[in-house]
Amino acid sequence: MSQEILLLVQKCAHTFSFYDVESGDAIKHIRLPDFPHEFVVDSQNRFAYVGHYGIETSSHEGEGGCSVFVIDLEKGEHVRTLSIWPFRRPHGLAMDDEDRLYVLSEGNSTLLIFDQPHLKDTPDRAIPSGGYKSHLVALTRSGETAFALNLLSNTITRLKPQDPTIAPVPVQPGSMPEGNCYSADERTLYVATRGDNSIVAVDVETLQVTRRGRTGADPTRIYRDSQNRLYVTNYAEHSISVFNAELEEIHRIELDTHAIAMSLHPTRDLAFVTLKDQRVGMLDLNTYSFLRYFHTLLEPDVSQVIVR
Repeated sequence: MSQEILLLVQKCAHTFSFYDVESGDAIKHIRLPDFPHEFVVDSQNRFAYVGHYGIETSSHEGEGGCSVFVIDLEKGEHVRTLSIWPFRRPHGLAMDDEDRLYVLSEGNSTLLIFDQPHLKDTPDRAIPSGGYKSHLVALTRSGETAFALNLLSNTITRLKPQDPTIAPVPVQPGSMPEGNCYSADERTLYVATRGDNSIVAVDVETLQVTRRGRTGADPTRIYRDSQNRLYVTNYAEHSISVFNAELEEIHRIELDTHAIAMSLHPTRDLAFVTLKDQRVGMLDLNTYSFLRYFHTLLEPDVSQVIVR
């Protein structure tokens, strides 16, 4: 019988954790060095790669970490550590269809690429992000195109990770771009701009902003479901906005605390919303209602469901 497991980083409890989806019970907590943040999982659900950001948030001072922790998901153990030294504060992470790992150094505005992260502990190449305070990265499935989301320069920059000779190309979609996701065909990148409470659609080829919508206060993340609805977490006003592909808001889900992040179930119309009050809420995407909650450790953040 298969088991659904929610993988969860709890950044202020400094753990990478396993929760049983059916019961909400914690299965295991792996203690990591202070302030792990983002993580990704390979295509076989064998390894998770956790960035050691090393400071609490992007507004905190400090050099931060220079490592990526490798978690064996079958053993439930931290088995290796990748080094990105001398680059600091790895935050945005992504993997392509070939299981190459992409790590965005916010501290040094650099994208580092590991061609075989399951075998090699150091990056194979690095390219400049073309912006400042590069916080998140959006990657196409092939790994041929990426965008860095640059909070301080107020830009997104198109990168070509497999060809370091191609310079970053900047676009200014609005103030403090951060949240992002592609359309299903990867021809459009949706971007949330925190400084002006907007969501914009950017044509990946022409780099033109084609549509713009109004979000709630402080939109931090965007997620796309199987019906191409877009979910935007409005951090400052305790809500989640739901948009269609034309960036028309079709629903707003009111919360009683901050939504930190979300993840989508791989097969069901279900989302897992991590909440500031140390809970995960299971959100029915058909009714926009929460089915139930379970408790976590301090500051639950990024999550992903795997089945084994």
